[in-house]
Amino acid sequence: MAPLGDGSASGASPNLVVSFGEMLIDFVPDVAGLSLAESGGFVKAPGGAPANVACAISKLGGSSAFLGKFGDDEFGHMLVNILKQNGVNAEGCLFDQHARTALAFVTLKKNGEREFMFYRNPSADMLLTEAELNLDLIRRAKIFHYGSISLISEPCRGAHLAAMRAAKAAGILCSYDPNVRLPLWPSEEAARAGILSIWKEADFIKVSDDEVAFLTQGDATDEKNVLSLWFDGLKLLIVTDGDKGCRYFTKDFKGSVPGYKVNTIDTTGAGDAFVGSLLVNVAKDDSIFHNEEKLREALKFSNACGAICTTQKGAIPALPTVAAAQELIAKGN
Repeated sequence: MAPLGDGSASGASPNLVVSFGEMLIDFVPDVAGLSLAESGGFVKAPGGAPANVACAISKLGGSSAFLGKFGDDEFGHMLVNILKQNGVNAEGCLFDQHARTALAFVTLKKNGEREFMFYRNPSADMLLTEAELNLDLIRRAKIFHYGSISLISEPCRGAHLAAMRAAKAAGILCSYDPNVRLPLWPSEEAARAGILSIWKEADFIKVSDDEVAFLTQGDATDEKNVLSLWFDGLKLLIVTDGDKGCRYFTKDFKGSVPGYKVNTIDTTGAGDAFVGSLLVNVAKDDSIFHNEEKLREALKFSNACGAICTTQKGAIPALPTVAAAQELIAKGN
């Protein structure tokens, strides 16, 4: 797919997915398994879940745009250029002269899992206002996708709610991946309340097993706890279970799809690769919510995309291609 350049209206697509929220620089230790204090060097990597999703969609041949705010600094311009290089429409990107682009230091533990330390005080993404929203871009979308980090503080929270209202008024599907990052919230209680405050606005929600445990304060393997997150009007709830695969729930059917065993180096971006690949399929054909066979095929593909993303460091560089995902599916477990 050819890059959309600066994302002019001529690049509009009937299957456009607009991702809203944060994009930042992750600094990842060059040696895995060390704490931040022990690490001698760090590799700079673009990050931020909504931006990772936008890049995943584009890399898989879908149409994506990103809506968010960056510092008017070297890192901010670098990140917007990365979006453009990855074929993401960047017309919803703004620069703030008075705030920096957010940074995160991400420790990779020996098992490939992560710990985060954030520098946002406040960062530019937190300062996006309702007046700055590109509502035209949102209204051209088939799907509006967002996380929960943009709900943590004003004015970004107000902008997020206004963007969601505009999407819903235009009949656009709302996709929510809360992406719990506790160090950014004032407390666990504030995180739970903030994440659940917009829960019933979504058409499609993806949560990890850890997030189910956090939100329900119960066992994520217990279906009763998972179903406590269901509500009337939700079209699809997905729970990702790491390398075990995922579970799916709709009004009419439920089930699970096994994952793929790979040599995991870094789990950063795996969930975003999963979500991006699923949104590509939903944007193409939303009958997937009612057709279990189509949904299972799409989830098999999403599981493969998530697995491939864990085999390299960083999120965006590790995002898979369609060919790589198909190859892993063909090999099986």
